[in-house]
Parts: sequence; C-alpha cells; structure tokens
Amino acid sequence: MYAQLADGRTISVPLAWSWRLSEATPQQRENFEILGSGQGVHWPDVDEDISVSGMLWEIPARRPVNRTKAHQKVRKVEKIAA
Repeated sequence: MYAQLADGRTISVPLAWSWRLSEATPQQRENFEILGSGQGVHWPDVDEDISVSGMLWEIPARRPVNRTKAHQKVRKVEKIAA
C-alpha cells in the first residue's frame, strides 16, 4: 500500500500488514474512503481503517484473539492441574 503525503513523500507498507485487506478481493480493496483531511483510509467492505501515523510508525494490524478458544485452553490446564 502506498500513500502520498502532503510534503511530497511517498510511504508504503506491505499489504500483509492488514489481514483484512490481504484477504479482501481486489474490488473490496478498490472501494475506500479518505478519512478526515487525509489522516487515513477506510475500506467499508472489510471494515478496515489504516492511519497515516500507523504507516509512519510501522504498526501492522493484528488479528483479533479468539477469546473462547484461549479460555477453553486455560480451563483444560486448570482441570489437569487439579
């Protein structure tokens, strides 16, 4: 992904930094909106937002944790320990 900044710089990050965008179709990725006065981009079809500051600070999007599976693993360990 590339972004042209107001000062003329172009920054880029790998598409893989956004699991939602990397799994999206080309049509979903092409449907985007600029946020505010250019602070970021929103892809409504996949509910993804990427800020310019996130790109500058090199902060990739993280997948959500499936809390149910994590909780089940903890309960299994508790039963074994008991």
